[in-house]
Amino acid sequence: MVLLTATVMLSGCTNVKKRANTADTWSMIKQRNKVIIGLDDSFVPMGFREKNGQLVGYDIDLARAVFKKYGIKVDFQTIDWSMKETELRNGTIDLIWNGYTKSPARAKTVAFSNTYLKNEQILVTKKKEQIKQAADMQGKVLGLQSGSSGYQSYVDTPKLLKQYVKSSVQYDTFNDAFLDLNAGRIQGLLIDSVYANYYIKHQNDSASYREMPIGFPKEDFAVGMRKGDKTLRLKINNALHELYQEQTMKSISEKWFGVDNSVDDK
Repeated sequence: MVLLTATVMLSGCTNVKKRANTADTWSMIKQRNKVIIGLDDSFVPMGFREKNGQLVGYDIDLARAVFKKYGIKVDFQTIDWSMKETELRNGTIDLIWNGYTKSPARAKTVAFSNTYLKNEQILVTKKKEQIKQAADMQGKVLGLQSGSSGYQSYVDTPKLLKQYVKSSVQYDTFNDAFLDLNAGRIQGLLIDSVYANYYIKHQNDSASYREMPIGFPKEDFAVGMRKGDKTLRLKINNALHELYQEQTMKSISEKWFGVDNSVDDK
């Protein structure tokens, strides 16, 4: 019985993976007139909830603009960011669209749209800690978000930062990490520059923070989807290109970043 159960479970996992790699769901999305996007709803300014509960952000505006071209509604679903690829593969969501970074590791299981925004991982500290370079994190505690590209970079390139750090703490959201940074429970936070810039800009004590690049490669933000969704990928890429040409992406970027950071990768 145990062997039979294990065989059935393995078969089910294989079928789910095969379907994710081969099924083109565009016709189904059109028929239900809705696409489901998974996100971490605390990732400012890409996708986050205001105090009144309204979901806003750069990626929210951009996703709606993309699917407006096809007359399709967008349903945003909050997910555990560390489980995003599993949610996508299982069909709980259709897309990962929330400051999602392209990487070779993710490309093994996920198909990406064209790049629409550039990002980098930076170290954020409080100036009172006197941390001015990666080596100053010697014996200190670092905060990271679980399942983030920053965490993966931290692990994959230990000589840039990990070799100095005494210990690290993983957080579900950057909001929680900033609470600990402000309270002194961690002394550094490895974080996306777009999040850090927006968060710090909106703090009363913004001058108390220090932001520093420490050598991690620049990153490309893109939309993640199942490998079988070739039509969906084409539709998104075409819409992104049109929105760039129409300067809609420029308008959205200036709204959330104050400058035009948009990229046309077509």
